[in-house]
Amino acid sequence: IDCWAVWCFPCRVLTPVMEQLAREHGEIAFGELNVDENMATARRFNIMSIPTLLYFRDEKLVDRTVGALPREAVEGRLGRLLA
Repeated sequence: IDCWAVWCFPCRVLTPVMEQLAREHGEIAFGELNVDENMATARRFNIMSIPTLLYFRDEKLVDRTVGALPREAVEGRLGRLLA
C-alpha cells in the first residue's frame, strides 16, 4: 500500500514506479492510501513520513519502507517478500 498525499513531491515521483510495478506484477495486489483523507488509518499504521510503502502478506503487515525509493529497491523488496 502506497501511503501518499497530493502535496508531497516525493510521492508524485514514486507514483509512476508503483503504477508500472502494478501493471507488471498482476500476482501482487497494490493499493494507495491518501493520508490526508484517511488520517485514522494513517495513525493506525503509524505513518510518520510519506511516501511510506506498507507490505502485507496474508493480511498482516510484514514490512515498510519510507521515501521515494528507486524501482529496483521496491521490486527487490517485493521479491524477497514473495519468496
